[in-house]
Amino acid sequence: MKFSELGLEKDLLTAIERSGFEEATPIQEATIPLVLAGVDVIGQAQTGTGKTAAFGLPVLQHINPKKNIIQAVIISPTRELAIQTQEELYRLGKDKKAKVLAVYGGADIRRQIHQLKHNTPQILVGTPGRLLDHINRKTVDLSLVNSLILDEADEMLDMGFLDDIESIIESIPPNRQTLLFSATMPKAILNIGEKFMMEPQVVKIKAKELTTDLVDQYFVRAKDFEKFDIMTRIMDVQAPELTIVFGRTKRRVDELSKGLEARGYNAAGIHGDLTQQRRMNILRKFKAGQLDILVATDVAARGLDISGVTHVYNYDIPQDPESYVHRIGRTGRAGHHGTSVTFVTPNEMDYLRVIEKLTKKRMEPMKPPTEAEAFEGQISSALVDIKELVAKTTTAKYEAQAKELLEQYDAVDLVAALLNNMTKDDASQVPVKITPERPLPRRKKGNHTGNFRRSNKNWRPKNKRYDERRRSERDRDRDQFKHRTKKRKFTIRQK
Repeated sequence: MKFSELGLEKDLLTAIERSGFEEATPIQEATIPLVLAGVDVIGQAQTGTGKTAAFGLPVLQHINPKKNIIQAVIISPTRELAIQTQEELYRLGKDKKAKVLAVYGGADIRRQIHQLKHNTPQILVGTPGRLLDHINRKTVDLSLVNSLILDEADEMLDMGFLDDIESIIESIPPNRQTLLFSATMPKAILNIGEKFMMEPQVVKIKAKELTTDLVDQYFVRAKDFEKFDIMTRIMDVQAPELTIVFGRTKRRVDELSKGLEARGYNAAGIHGDLTQQRRMNILRKFKAGQLDILVATDVAARGLDISGVTHVYNYDIPQDPESYVHRIGRTGRAGHHGTSVTFVTPNEMDYLRVIEKLTKKRMEPMKPPTEAEAFEGQISSALVDIKELVAKTTTAKYEAQAKELLEQYDAVDLVAALLNNMTKDDASQVPVKITPERPLPRRKKGNHTGNFRRSNKNWRPKNKRYDERRRSERDRDRDQFKHRTKKRKFTIRQK
């Protein structure tokens, strides 16, 4: 369906046309008419389906740009998503002269207070913690808000923001329109709908569409210490253009990004311990194609909306199946094919099956490529790069030097030297430190759905001498217990 058939006003249609969009996505087609009609909506949609425009366009249509008051509040899980939402709504509302402001942690709150006071936006986008901070400081007036949007609601609940969200909602007039968007629909999300929404209409993507058919999903079974070398060989064979690698911890992200750089890959990592400026610089380079590989934790990557990602590598399988949906939703967008590869240790196979049950799709097993196959992949990529370089480069000013080199060296030797310089044949010998992470705890039998977190706080690396000492201590304690209880009599009391 075309946007012009959805009841949007001319200024918004002009902005949509300028952005290059022609037809609405399924979530936009189903949601926009409902929001324009003033209905509360619960939408199941993952990142990359066009949900920002699905709620942003009708919200922009509802606001009055002549009134310098906050009329709509959008709650986002991360500062990155808040910034991206602000930028998209600014583009869509430019002709309408709508003012949009994002407030988030890690930025100077005094500057935000100044902007709120002297250039009050009609639409306020913010992370839960910073929004609540402004509410408590009384630096925002939400008494006239008529639209509330909860974006990536499941992510916010996973991050522990439920209490903050409820406090924010209670600060907004009850006679508002409330929109809630989430990639998954756990019970906690539905509870929010029951508590704070008025007869919401549910726009739901079928479960079979949680992961798009455009993403080829594979898994590799490997021990933890094998994963890095296997992953780099797969990268050499697949030659991804823009890649996201997911690690479970901040330390893992740091070590993976440093290891990839040491092996000759153009990579950088982001996680919560980096300064906001550093994170934004890395993301800017990645979006501009100046970085090939982005290594990230789930938290750091939440809400990222980056087009052109061709491959997602799950170096560590996610502990929650819903996180898998969010991860691979970074690729296979806008009609383009994507690839995801998940590395699974032998004791994590149950987690893989739970993910497959949630997504209703089987991952194909992938055989790790050999070093020879990886080298062939490097050579193929280098040849493609050389051919593209020759086709688009003006070579006239280098001809004299080229002739001089050809007089001194054989042409085959020159090309071979160039290929050697463009490949990473010796890089596999570069030592890389990847610290073993605690394995995921084995799942209880019968637990096939939902969040399967269990404690693994007692995990420790294997230590033969330590294990033998512990066994001897347990045997001694057991013998003492048997000796103490050998003559003890037990009676059963009956009531």
